Amino acid sequence: MILTGKAALVTGSTSGIGLAIAKALAAEGAKLMINGFGDPGEIERECAELGAIHDGADMSKPDEIERMMKRCADELGGPDILVNNAGIQHVAPVEDFPPEKWDAIIAINLSAAFHTTRLAIPAMKAKGWGRIINTASAHSLVASPNKSAYVAAKHGIAGLTKTVALEAARDGVTVNCISPGYVWTPLVEQQIPDTMKSRGLTREQVMNDVLLAAQPTKRFVTPEEVAALAVFLCRDEAASITGANLSMDGGWTAA
Repeated sequence: MILTGKAALVTGSTSGIGLAIAKALAAEGAKLMINGFGDPGEIERECAELGAIHDGADMSKPDEIERMMKRCADELGGPDILVNNAGIQHVAPVEDFPPEKWDAIIAINLSAAFHTTRLAIPAMKAKGWGRIINTASAHSLVASPNKSAYVAAKHGIAGLTKTVALEAARDGVTVNCISPGYVWTPLVEQQIPDTMKSRGLTREQVMNDVLLAAQPTKRFVTPEEVAALAVFLCRDEAASITGANLSMDGGWTAA
């Protein structure tokens, strides 16, 4: 197992992409901290299955992030691998976009990654090894209507990734982002009613004519596909991949 002895922290990992990444890292021997909200019993079961510890830090609150990072260092000795995956979404035209939703999306989808990164980097540099993987999106490269905050945050994640990669380039630390197209997760499923309402479409029309319209493969990306790429980025063979925005979008951004 390639990650034996490494400690990994995956934010937003109680479901969807984050949980798939956490499972893949644990399967390679990583000591694991997961983070996120959800049913306490289900989270406890996942922790037991993965041999993980859970921290329920609210990723919109810097003080809770700092406490979580300290706990990870104290209990696991890391993180050697940091996956910034926490995210939320809201869909509305910009003139109707609630300012509190904008603030929350920027805080959780972008600022949280800044806070975890600034706190993780010193120990990674000191060890001469580290992996930071940010879950971006095809929306880090292109835009869609009614997603001003999400698109802004994901473009920001791409910029943060490049900047920190340059700063850590000689320290054995790589920093990359993965940009999936539409992945079938609770976050995507929860967008469907809002999109139905804002565009006057049926559920099937939203799935086929909105969500998958831009993906030439006409299929959703799977969380396991994203997880497999995340694991590869942790390998020694990926040591020269840094500052990259790796598209996994069924050809969406090839056009």
